Amino acid sequence: MEFCDAKQKFISTWGELGCNWGICRTMGHIHAVLLISPQPKSADDIMEELQISRGNANMNLRALLDWGLVYRKSIAGDRKDYFIAEKDLWTVFKKTLSKRKQRELTPMLEMIKSVSSIEGTCSKSNEFKKVVNDLKMISGAAEKSLDTLLKSDSNLLLNALVKVLR
Repeated sequence: MEFCDAKQKFISTWGELGCNWGICRTMGHIHAVLLISPQPKSADDIMEELQISRGNANMNLRALLDWGLVYRKSIAGDRKDYFIAEKDLWTVFKKTLSKRKQRELTPMLEMIKSVSSIEGTCSKSNEFKKVVNDLKMISGAAEKSLDTLLKSDSNLLLNALVKVLR
């Protein structure tokens, strides 16, 4: 496969995968462009490469900055902002996981906490309590597992995976 074809396939697939990770397709495309770029790129460079509007580029760059997946970089003598992606993929994984935990798991845990102290002894309230208690147990275990994973370094996880695969 030629470099240009491989690059386009990578950018396209990264955008599609981004949809599964909780980010929009264009945000994934921008992240892919910056991830594989050896040099920082300006918003203009990104707009040209992906054929997207300035507003779309700026909105998604702000989101990538917010997620901690992209950093702003200044180039001496140039007034434009340039952007570079976090290149350590373990850090990218942990930052993505942390953001998803913040956006998805934490609100669910807060909701469970707020509804778990209901009163009542009818069959409907008992079923409600059972479901909420099961959710509380599963989401609590998920939170502990995610926290452990987020605190670990890549070598620890890699070694654990190698042991499991043997």
